[in-house]
Amino acid sequence: MAATLTLLKLPILPNKPQLPRPSTTKLVPFPSIRSNSNLSSPNTHNSSFLDHNIDPLKPVFLSLTAITFPLFLDSKDALAAGGEFGIFEGRSFALVHPIVMGAFFFYTLWAGYLGWQWRRVRTIQNDINELKTQVKPTPVTPDGKPVEEASPSPVELQIQQLTEERKELIKGSYKDRHFNAGSLLLGFGVLESIGGGVNTWLRTGKLFPGPHLFAGAGITVLWALAAALVPSMQKGNETARNLHIALNALNVLLFVWQIPTGIDIVFKVFEFTTWP
Repeated sequence: MAATLTLLKLPILPNKPQLPRPSTTKLVPFPSIRSNSNLSSPNTHNSSFLDHNIDPLKPVFLSLTAITFPLFLDSKDALAAGGEFGIFEGRSFALVHPIVMGAFFFYTLWAGYLGWQWRRVRTIQNDINELKTQVKPTPVTPDGKPVEEASPSPVELQIQQLTEERKELIKGSYKDRHFNAGSLLLGFGVLESIGGGVNTWLRTGKLFPGPHLFAGAGITVLWALAAALVPSMQKGNETARNLHIALNALNVLLFVWQIPTGIDIVFKVFEFTTWP
């Protein structure tokens, strides 16, 4: 229907005057180079040949024009969603994104906790080494035997406490758990971030530039940047570790800022979509 209406808007072109045709419908064979060399006016012969052979193809050209020309005039109609995607335009599929991303927000906090505990495993040893430098040498008797003290000093007690704490932290396997949590966030987070934009396009035929879209794009980029620092962190680069923490802290702030706009979009989903 769009093609028919478009053709009605086109100006009517004057008909090209037709040249006399032979009585038979047989097409004129393509002249050879040898036969053209004997003709005094080859241009006239070639023009007659094109007229006879292109005329039967005119209906095909008109059909192709009717199909493709509306796409150039009004492309938004060709992209607008109108029910052809079925359940992917419905409310059930639209609610997958906010539910998954809401769960990822809390999972991000959990991954941050695991990362902080793993950092504690590494830094607590530095604290122990620093305290050991403050321990006074053990006094000895004139014959070289150490003098037994009645009780350990406060510094030694703190060293013992930190040593026990570090042993408990090592049992928690926080390094592997943090790595696995980060990998899950990177993989499924990027997948669902892109999926949310695709779902919006399926339902409306377009995207809506605004705070929610830009914040979501920023979160996705921060996930990728934080993951890119892992090889340097594994080599002991302290700058990369600090930057990794800073990027993920910014990620959490964007996540918190994005929640109100996400709730507004959920309300619009219930307003403009139906089950399923």
